[in-house]
Amino acid sequence: MGELLLAIDQGTSGCKMTIFDVMGKVVSSITKSYETYYPSEGFVEQDPEDWWQVITEGISQMLSRDNIDPKDIKGIGIDGTSWACIPIDRSGNVLSRAMIWLDRRAEEQAKWMKDAVGEEKLISISGNPVDSAYITPKMLWLKDNMPEVFNRTYKFLQSNAYIVYKLTDKISQDYSQCYGFHFFDINKGEWDFEIADKLGLSIDLMAPLMHSHDIVGSVTEKVAKATGLKVGTPVVAGGLDAACCTLGAGVINEGETQEQGGQAGGMSIALGKPVIHEKLILGYHVLPDMWLLQGGTTGGGGTLNWFNREFGHVEQEEADKRGSSPFVIMSEEAERIPPGSDDIIFLPYMKGERSPLWNSKAKGVYYGLSFDKTRAHMIRSTMEGVAYALNHNLETAKEAGVEVGTLSSVGGSANSSVWTQIKADVTNRTIRVPYSDHATTLGAAILAGVGVGIYKSFQEAIDKTVTIQKTYQPNKESVKIYKSCYEEYIRLSELLVDSFWS
Repeated sequence: MGELLLAIDQGTSGCKMTIFDVMGKVVSSITKSYETYYPSEGFVEQDPEDWWQVITEGISQMLSRDNIDPKDIKGIGIDGTSWACIPIDRSGNVLSRAMIWLDRRAEEQAKWMKDAVGEEKLISISGNPVDSAYITPKMLWLKDNMPEVFNRTYKFLQSNAYIVYKLTDKISQDYSQCYGFHFFDINKGEWDFEIADKLGLSIDLMAPLMHSHDIVGSVTEKVAKATGLKVGTPVVAGGLDAACCTLGAGVINEGETQEQGGQAGGMSIALGKPVIHEKLILGYHVLPDMWLLQGGTTGGGGTLNWFNREFGHVEQEEADKRGSSPFVIMSEEAERIPPGSDDIIFLPYMKGERSPLWNSKAKGVYYGLSFDKTRAHMIRSTMEGVAYALNHNLETAKEAGVEVGTLSSVGGSANSSVWTQIKADVTNRTIRVPYSDHATTLGAAILAGVGVGIYKSFQEAIDKTVTIQKTYQPNKESVKIYKSCYEEYIRLSELLVDSFWS
């Protein structure tokens, strides 16, 4: 089969493993799910050992199922979800389940950080708002509430770093995941000892910093026996899933922007220098000396997944008859409803909201329901609400002087023509869709390819692997309608934001 690259994507609902050839063609792919735990209000956890179990099973199954020679796999890249707090001891044992990005238990610790150091100071150093979803408050929560775990912690790892460790027995911290720590200087690319000291946290708890394409180590004999991989296969540090997805969408030059249509929503704008906005997220790209100004929302493709699970029985039955997907049926139904959904507005705050609201109490809302409205109205308004949230982040980026042109759309929702057209009309921007289903794993594979020398540069990798499948232009009439709808969305959001109950 020639030279191959293995990518591992640790996502919110499951892990996707994909093997690519050097031209970006999918040779093999498998997805396996794992459990998410909700032990208490605001607590959202996953067990890293569950991640590792599905990874070993998935790799083994791919190699045997598709008759892949492990010697052909020249490198392994990993991406993972943000803000996962994983404490390990000196033997590499996980000391507690990971608090993932949806976990918001550390509200008290976030407030204490603002009082102890000052939010303005923390934002100026880290480039990010102080919110309970970030890693720093979670570390402090462990210190306050589970001291027996905190005191035994040797290192705090990120999701991709944990998988790298399991593959290689080597610890690492890539730059793209550092934005979760408020004692990381986003301008200098180094830890701020003074801020860490004020927060009562030691830099010794952090792993060595590495670029995302740096080789951390290689597959151990133990892992080779469990997976079928070849001993010594190089493993790079990898990075944040959104950043790898941005790379896999071909967004590597300043001003280019990725629109995320996965479980969560948002956007990532590539920058040649750090630009801080207190309501947005700033982190390093997986490319050296590049940054991403990001907007991350809780409501993305997951909103329609929820709607389908709870109300989509008719669409599921029709999909079964056709041998299709219920999401194809829902897209067809949404297309029959006019732009604006006959005055229904959906606020997609299904698990609180991240940027630019940063409100853990925010709730999802359908506004404007009446007896003449149908399920199709609700489906389209769900799509529109996600598009409004995207536009809210793009408009916020404007406040920092960052202008965005064409968007590159990836994730499951990019497969829906009607949903992607809605986003083009709401944002009044051209949207390009690359091969969206594998953008994140492709980004991780590119990191491995650059790391082991298969690609001489990131530009060469993009030129070889990224192709645009479809382009959407904004419809002038729909743009006018959505301008008014978006204004109503903002009005409702501002009206309700202080009224949400816990």
